[in-house]
Amino acid sequence: MELGQMQRTMVDYKKSLFMEGFLDDQFSQLQQLQDEINPDFVFEVVSLFFEDSERLLNDLSITLEQPSVDFKKVDANVHQLKGSSSSIGAQRVKNACIIFRNFCEGQNTDGCLNCLQQVKQEYSLVKNKLETLFRLEQQIVAAGGAIPMMEMSY
Repeated sequence: MELGQMQRTMVDYKKSLFMEGFLDDQFSQLQQLQDEINPDFVFEVVSLFFEDSERLLNDLSITLEQPSVDFKKVDANVHQLKGSSSSIGAQRVKNACIIFRNFCEGQNTDGCLNCLQQVKQEYSLVKNKLETLFRLEQQIVAAGGAIPMMEMSY
């Protein structure tokens, strides 16, 4: 694929992530912090999000499997996941965490287990989408091109 086509593909793909609700304006703001001095800023921040999320999701699974669930711990983990997903603009993960916290407050184990599955699903989707976006960016840079910036007018 020629460079111009790769760039158009990447812009279209990124637009779809916003239109489908995977990402919100916070992701755009994160991208605006990236520059020549720190060209991998977004990748590094998102990679940290992936590491933290994997740990939190694992902790949540273990905590919710206990005979006596520590809902304070579950809520603290969900709150942390909500904050980190919000900070990178992972909108659907953040929204699933908001619903999850309601079940924590009600100390509803079944509701929490269902929400955990939903959060894991949304996390997995956004992780795959962002990994694809980063691969597209790498291909453009490898071909000698610049990463096109998106207009935020949709």
